[in-house]
Amino acid sequence: MSTLRELTDAKIAMGRKNNPEFMKGVDAIIENAKEFELGKHAIKIGEKAPVFELPNAQGASVELASLLKKGPVVITFYRGSWCPYCNLQLRALQDRLGDIHELGAQLIAISPEVPDGSLTENEISKMDFTVLSDQDAQVASQYGVAWEVPEFLMEHMRVDRGLDLKKINNGNASVLPIPATFILGTDGIVKWNYVNADYRTRSEPEEIIETLKKLA
Repeated sequence: MSTLRELTDAKIAMGRKNNPEFMKGVDAIIENAKEFELGKHAIKIGEKAPVFELPNAQGASVELASLLKKGPVVITFYRGSWCPYCNLQLRALQDRLGDIHELGAQLIAISPEVPDGSLTENEISKMDFTVLSDQDAQVASQYGVAWEVPEFLMEHMRVDRGLDLKKINNGNASVLPIPATFILGTDGIVKWNYVNADYRTRSEPEEIIETLKKLA
């Protein structure tokens, strides 16, 4: 089975072949983001994670504090169900969800998508972990991983992909989370994190599993 990075690398290579000018633009944006250390304010290992209460796909509230009483929590921020890289990552996590649960942990995935009928019907919502709605990326901001998306990418999503993020997110369409993952111990302290300004690159599920083994 291919690793997540192999799958994402293949998708990046396909993008460079099919839409080279767009990918050059993305590369420039990512380099600029890294130069300005986008994500440098993300909560760090050893820090207390902000608590939150967010609605799930059915609109019911889910509290982080309640989840932590049951065991470690893996939190992954993703851009939305429309993002192909997010779908690759979440499918990879779904494949290892049994291992995550065996180690006493829970996985929650957070995006700015509004919890309406479309969210309950998309592929991600049918996976076996909790999906939460963080409108206007307020919790992402608290975790230091909110990003004001450049107009170049916004135009691509509007024109080339036909995405109306203002409708999808029911709020500020230009603010999305940097795809990032945090592992919290039952004390709410960050034990591990992965934050990368390049939204095309994600943490491997195996890295999460290895951290949870150490916590166990």
